Amino acid sequence: MCAYKVGYFIGSLSSTSVNRILSRALINLAPPDLDFTEIPIGNLPLYSQDFDNDYPPEARALKEAIDGSDAVLFVTPEYNRSIPGALKNAIDWASRPWGRNSFDHVPAAVIGASPGQIGTAVAQQSLRAVLSFCNARQMTAPEAYIQFAPGVFTEAGEVTDDSTAAFLRDFMQEFRVHIERVLTVLPRS
Repeated sequence: MCAYKVGYFIGSLSSTSVNRILSRALINLAPPDLDFTEIPIGNLPLYSQDFDNDYPPEARALKEAIDGSDAVLFVTPEYNRSIPGALKNAIDWASRPWGRNSFDHVPAAVIGASPGQIGTAVAQQSLRAVLSFCNARQMTAPEAYIQFAPGVFTEAGEVTDDSTAAFLRDFMQEFRVHIERVLTVLPRS
């Protein structure tokens, strides 16, 4: 039974990204009525206003994937105290042209992992500022700055530390509740 379709973005383009592993863990720990589909961002050309009247197929597919989702989840690393350029580029494509912002009123959550002790705290704040401008309905709590430690996550997305698994399970349950609350007031058409 699927109650909600969640499109998720992985901010890193690396096939060995710790955030890709984190996304697997989140999906494994999520409530069973959430159905997840990755929204790829690696094939997008750089955004230019010159395309606003005729989007390339990759950008149209991006917007269609968001439009077909009930909510979006961002799983992102931190690059130079901000979000990766590829993720910002995808957001620029999805939020344009003016008046056709795919993120308008969409329930959203932000999470990320890094080897550092503060996880992706600064990148998440940067991303939240961009999503606020895009009028996404962000889950503000709990915040989740995950320190990616060796042995805590397996490649398949299993979490070997019980307290980390419990925290991530709670995060995903809160996201599920957030989606339902937002869509009750602002249903997606």
